[in-house]
Amino acid sequence: MSFDVDVSVLRGDSRIAARFATGPGATVLFGPSGVGKTSILQMVAGLLRPETGHVRVAGETLFDADARIDVRPERRRIGYVFQEPRLFPHMRVAANLRYGQGRGEGDSDGIVAMLGIGHLLDRWPRSLSGGEARRVAIGRALLSGPRVLLLDEPLSSLDRARRGDILDALVSVRDRTGIPILMVTHDPDEAERIATDIVRL
Repeated sequence: MSFDVDVSVLRGDSRIAARFATGPGATVLFGPSGVGKTSILQMVAGLLRPETGHVRVAGETLFDADARIDVRPERRRIGYVFQEPRLFPHMRVAANLRYGQGRGEGDSDGIVAMLGIGHLLDRWPRSLSGGEARRVAIGRALLSGPRVLLLDEPLSSLDRARRGDILDALVSVRDRTGIPILMVTHDPDEAERIATDIVRL
């Protein structure tokens, strides 16, 4: 089982909770804006501490409130791609990718080829289109040697053509790497295209 998640937390006046257990492939957290999808992703990543429940990823317990287990985010071996690419502006694309690889043992050439970013390696982040920057961010996350990949609205603010390109890249990641994916979206077409399991919130 890739994800076994049962978490709850109070944020402001709203209680955010989710319970799901899913297998290999891509699990999509699907629902309208404001229901807490990103907060659930952050609880899996260790960026937000649940009040109750547990988080088990690829057979390892990362959080368990009853057992007082709370693995630090940097030790969870999770690749996280935020809504914005968050590339280092002072590093060219190749250096951004090497930053990820410096903490892992990813196959740099294979990932660059799979994502189609070889022609971008000498470019500065400010010169990239939105779709190009997203693919580089995904590549950097994969090169960290993650146990799983978390994606927070990775196609937001992209036009239809670029959304299609990124979806194709994510399907390749899902099918060729075997790394479990947990992705947030409110777009039904995106959910249907990438998901092996859909968690409706």
